[in-house]
Formats: sequence, structure tokens, C-alpha cells
Amino acid sequence: MITGGTASSGGPAPHPALLPDARRDLPSARTVAAGCTACDLWARATQTVFGEGPDRAPLFLLGEQPGDREDLEGHPFVGPAGELLGRALDDAGIRREDAFVSNVVKHFKWKPQGKRRLHERPNAAEIRACRPWLDLELELVRPDVLVLLGATAANAVLGPRFRLTESRGMLLEAEADAAGGPARIATFHPSAVLRARDAESRRTTYEALVADLTVARQRLAS
Repeated sequence: MITGGTASSGGPAPHPALLPDARRDLPSARTVAAGCTACDLWARATQTVFGEGPDRAPLFLLGEQPGDREDLEGHPFVGPAGELLGRALDDAGIRREDAFVSNVVKHFKWKPQGKRRLHERPNAAEIRACRPWLDLELELVRPDVLVLLGATAANAVLGPRFRLTESRGMLLEAEADAAGGPARIATFHPSAVLRARDAESRRTTYEALVADLTVARQRLAS
């Protein structure tokens, strides 16, 4: 597991390794992660937004980072992108409550624009600092299929050479020596639908998202 950084104040950053084996569960991990200072994002965020869902979910949905609503409410995918994701899951025949949802980065990175807080993409150092929490979530949830929502999530898991534009929707089975890790499939982040330039682009991007989620459901059923 990748080691986290240290707090800006010089103190130790809460880290998954601090969890004793007897308390290696999602509630304990969420409690420790609430104090994470492994990168500087914690200083401007309202709170850590840890993953949520069943303790043993067959499907794991991974996005980039919490947005403004998620940061304020403390839950992943509760803003406009989360509402669209819920609709896409319904259309793909998946119950959202059966999936574990999380993000590569657990703090909201933003820049001010007037009274608004606008999303900024996390950098490589911030993604590395947060990686131990993702590793722990995957270890505890043990999903059968991991859906990577957007390029940031796909590159964080599959490596920087992965191109969403070239390999979106491809089901990638775990390597034989990967100790039975989940199958992975990368698709559009729901926010890509919301940002599409026109109605036709929104329709085709949404349909692609639903199609890829359907592949994930079919893999679970196989």
C-alpha cells in the first residue's frame, strides 16, 4: 500500500495503516479518514467525503473527487452528477443502493469565482496522497466489478497511458496474478453528460454511460 504524506503543520497524517486489524472495517476507516491531512486539500475543504455503500458490494463506482454539494453534505455523488448517475444506473438495471460509490480524491479541490466554488482537477501528488484510502476501500468492499467514471479515475487505476477515448467500455479482467481483483471498465463521468455542448452530445454521452454500466451489470450476472 502506498504511504501517505504528512500534514502541513508537520504532524503525522491519519493513514489507513493506523487501523488495527481488529478495527479494519469501513466505519473505522471512515472515522480515521475524517482527520486526513496527507495533502493540502483538507485545509480548504469542509470535510473528508469517504465512500459509501454496502460493506460487501459487488459493484464499485469510482469518480474523481467530491463536488461542492458533496463537500457540504459529506456524501459522495449527491449533487447534479450524482442525480444523473442514479438515473443512468436505473436505466442500466442497477440499484444504486447495491453499489459502493467513492472518489479517487476524498477532499473537494476548488477555486473561487465570485460566490461560487468551481471544481479544479486534482494533481498527481494529491491523487497519490489519497490512494491508500482507495486501496483500503477496495480491500474491504472486495467488489467484483470496478467502474471507473472519467479519465482521472481511469488513469489513477489503469495508469497514465490509458486513454478513455480509445478504450471506454472495454471490460478488463484482472490479471491472473492479481489475487482475484475486480474486473474494470472505464466510462464517462456523469459530469461529462452535464458539460456536453449540445442536446445531441448530451444524449450520445448519456447513452454510452448507460451502455457501459449495462456491461458491468451483465458481467456481475455472468
